[in-house]
Amino acid sequence: MKRLYTTLFALLSLTGAAQASEIAPTSMDVRPVPAGLQAPDVTLQTESGRPVQLKSLINKPTVLVFYRGGWCPYCNTQLAGLREIEPKLTTLGYQILAVTPDSPDAIAQSRKDTKGGALPYTLLSDSQFVAAKAFGIAYYLDAKTSDAYLNQYKLNLNKEERTGKVVLPVPAVYLVGADGLLQYSFVHINYKVRLQNELLLHAARLALEKTE
Repeated sequence: MKRLYTTLFALLSLTGAAQASEIAPTSMDVRPVPAGLQAPDVTLQTESGRPVQLKSLINKPTVLVFYRGGWCPYCNTQLAGLREIEPKLTTLGYQILAVTPDSPDAIAQSRKDTKGGALPYTLLSDSQFVAAKAFGIAYYLDAKTSDAYLNQYKLNLNKEERTGKVVLPVPAVYLVGADGLLQYSFVHINYKVRLQNELLLHAARLALEKTE
């Protein structure tokens, strides 16, 4: 427990010099890019497999969500739950972009399978982990969990080509201004803990007030 609190404190006290561009050995070791910096400009893929620059998509206030994949029930619950506040976010001027290490094909399938119907916002593939690394939230899944996910549950997870290891992002939510500045961040090393909709809406309103 002491280590957990120490790690969480370290995440909250990061400065710009602590940006990470590599993959952390565990989720406890990630070093997220903090609010106050420009969002890293990386190349992602659309559901059709077309490359797209993240910077080109952030042309308005944006809720940027990093999730582990369509196979993750906690991620699906989070994405489905965002429907409840999407009209309010849209009224405030926000768009929602959700980024996952799933392949474009897997994204298209998970969109159809999401509880409550197809998701109305943009899903982007980070199958090479470039965004997760640039934002400092990529980590190697431990061998025991990887084995269970791949062999017991038969999940189709992307692996790093160099090491053959499964890479995942720590679930994260960023509020990004139209100028690309990171206004707010929520990153939690426990993948079961997600940002509550009420807090996200409150933070979204406050972020707009700060930019006026």
